[in-house]
Amino acid sequence: METRSFLTLFVISLLLPPAVAQPAEIKAPRGFTSLFNGKDLSNWYGWSTKNPETLRKMTAQEQKAYKAKSREDINKHWSIDGDVIVNDGHGLYLTTEREFTNYELLIDYKTVPKADSGIYLKGSPQVQIWDYTDPGKFSIGGNKGSGGLWNNSKGAKGKDPLVLADNKLGEWNSFRIRQIGARTSVWLNKKLVVDHATLENYFDRKRPLFHHGPIQLQTHGGEISWRNIFVREIGVAEANKILRQKSGGGFSSVFNGKNLKGWAGAIDNYEIVDGSIRCKKGKGGNLFTKQQYGDFAVRLEIKLPPAGNNGLAIRYPGKGNPAYAGMCELQVLDTGYPGKLAPYQYHGSAYGMVPAAKGFLRAAGEWNYQVVTVKGSTIKVELNGSIILNTDLSKVTNANTVKQHPGKDLARGHFGFAGHNDPVMFRNIEIKKLD
Repeated sequence: METRSFLTLFVISLLLPPAVAQPAEIKAPRGFTSLFNGKDLSNWYGWSTKNPETLRKMTAQEQKAYKAKSREDINKHWSIDGDVIVNDGHGLYLTTEREFTNYELLIDYKTVPKADSGIYLKGSPQVQIWDYTDPGKFSIGGNKGSGGLWNNSKGAKGKDPLVLADNKLGEWNSFRIRQIGARTSVWLNKKLVVDHATLENYFDRKRPLFHHGPIQLQTHGGEISWRNIFVREIGVAEANKILRQKSGGGFSSVFNGKNLKGWAGAIDNYEIVDGSIRCKKGKGGNLFTKQQYGDFAVRLEIKLPPAGNNGLAIRYPGKGNPAYAGMCELQVLDTGYPGKLAPYQYHGSAYGMVPAAKGFLRAAGEWNYQVVTVKGSTIKVELNGSIILNTDLSKVTNANTVKQHPGKDLARGHFGFAGHNDPVMFRNIEIKKLD
C-alpha cells in the first residue's frame, strides 16, 4: 500500500510543471538600499571604458535606444543565480541607472584564477580587482592585492593598496567603498587599503573626477560573481564632517563663533548669526584677520544665498581691493548669479587670472566645505572633496593681467572676506601655518 502511494505521487510529480525559481529576497543593512532587485537587471544597462559624458550628450531618445541595445549584450554575458549576479568575463560593464555624488557602497565579489576586474566610481576607473597570485600581473602591481585605485597616475596616493587584504581565490571578498567628491576610501575584508585618496579623472586628468556618475562592474576576461550590492547616500553634514576629519591636524581656529575678536576692517558690515560670520545684506567691504600669513592652509564652511557673491582675500595687504592689491581674491559665487560670467568669475577661481573647475558647488542654502592651500606662488582649492583649482600664479604672465593685479606676487598678508552686499555665511574657520 505504501509502495503504491509512493509510485502514485511520483507519477503525479512528473506530470506537474517544473517549479519556477523565486526571486531572491534581498535585505539591505539599515540605511542602505539594494542596487539589485533580486529578480532581474532592469535597473542596469551596459557601458564600457568610455567617458560617461558621451552618454549625457545624447538626446533622451538616443539614450533610451542605446540602453535598450546594450541590454541585449548584458543578457548574453550576465546571469542571475539566486542572490548572485554572475558575469562570464565578457561583454559590456554592468552600469547603474542611478547616479551618485557622495555615497558608501558595500559589495561582495568572488572571482577565478587570472581574472582581472574592477569597480568604476562615478563612471571612472577604478577600484582594482585581480588574482594577486598571478605572476603575469606582478609587474603592474598584482602581487600587492586588490582594492587600489589602479588607474591613478604612477606614484599617486591610492594607486596601490596599503595592505594585501584579498581572501583566497574561490572565496568571497567584501568591499566597503566611501566616495565623497573625488575622495575615495576603500576597505577590503575590513582592512583599509585606500585612505581618502583623490580618484583621478581617467578621461581628462586635468579635470576633477565627475561631480556625479554611475557605479559600474567591470568585465575583463574571467568569470566574476557579485552579491550584497548596497548603497547609502551621504548627506551634506556627514560629508563635511568626514572631509574636515580627514584634512589633517595643526589647524587653529581664527573665529570664536561669538564675536569678531582678532578681525579688522569692515567689522560693522558683518554680523554673527548661529555661530557664523555673515555679511549684512546690502553691505560689503573687506573683513580680515589681524594676523598675517605667508604659506598657510585655511579650511572653512561657506553657505551662499541665491545669487550670493563674496570672496576669500588671500595675502591681503589691509587696504585696497583684494582681487588686485592682494595675492588674489578667490571667488565665492552662487551658480545662480545672473548674467554672463567670464571663466575666471566662477566659484573658486583666482578672480581675473585663473578659472576654477565648475559644477562642484552645492545648491544655495547648503553648507560647502572648502580647503585652500597657499604655498609660495601656488594656490590649491578643494571644494567638497574635489580639487577645483591648482595653479601657480607666477605663470600668469600676460602683461595686462599682471598690470591689473600688482599684488599677485605678495609673499605675506591677511586672510579675509570680500563682501559684495549679499548675506553670505562662513563658519568653522581654521588656519594652519605652513612656513
